[in-house]
Amino acid sequence: MTTDLSKLYEDITPTKQRGKEEKFRPARTSKFWLWIADWVFHGMLEKRFSAFRYKGVENYKNRDENYPTILFAPHNNWWDGIVGYNICSRICHKEIRIMIEELNRFPVIRRGGGYSVNKKSALTAMESLKYSVRVLKDKKSHLYLFPQGVISPPNHRPIEFQTGLSYIAQNGVKEYGKINLVPVAVNYFFMRDNRPEVWVEFGENISLTDADIDRKEYSQYLAGVLEKLCDKQIKEISNAEFDGYQTLFEQKLAWYRQFEQHLKKIKGKKK
Repeated sequence: MTTDLSKLYEDITPTKQRGKEEKFRPARTSKFWLWIADWVFHGMLEKRFSAFRYKGVENYKNRDENYPTILFAPHNNWWDGIVGYNICSRICHKEIRIMIEELNRFPVIRRGGGYSVNKKSALTAMESLKYSVRVLKDKKSHLYLFPQGVISPPNHRPIEFQTGLSYIAQNGVKEYGKINLVPVAVNYFFMRDNRPEVWVEFGENISLTDADIDRKEYSQYLAGVLEKLCDKQIKEISNAEFDGYQTLFEQKLAWYRQFEQHLKKIKGKKK
């Protein structure tokens, strides 16, 4: 059996491919359901990854907390949403608000902060964008976006944004006076373990106070900022430059890795 690799990454979004009308569903969180979401999404990540490391959190903390914050990140695989949830809940200590294109297939995700977006038509997609502007006023949550609009191949360049982020930011400024835009580089690396690690870097906060922007040009600018941050992260990690990284969690070595480390110690003593 062979796989048609050209179909792994489609420019056409899932709701357009399926061609079905889907009802808009807003986020519906509560303390109970957020407890459930924490248990599920924290556990999923820790089961599949050996460690989660992050740096640049001071860039996030330096934002003006009196105004809404949007975190924006690349979208390269299925785990990105789970990583975003963990970033918001465990590092930022905020609820997440995140667009889920096929939320109607998994409506329970609304309880964790997801809300739907249907890209089948511009009219239905606009409903989600307007909702995104409204949820910015909720200070207990952050909006976490994937401005590329579709899942792209890992480390695909150039990073290209659709104009949704610029629309939300522009109208957020009109509504609230200022918006914090924090780029977040996310990558996955195998680091001498049988399971990969999650590596996250927060870029410098961008304060938008002027609503008089060209959305297309501003989208290109933000895409360039994120691409530069992601490239910097990859280069540093490739050169074993790990300064500044903190560890959110790190799994114990499997028994055979512990045995390997023990043998190395014995070998070193004999020398």
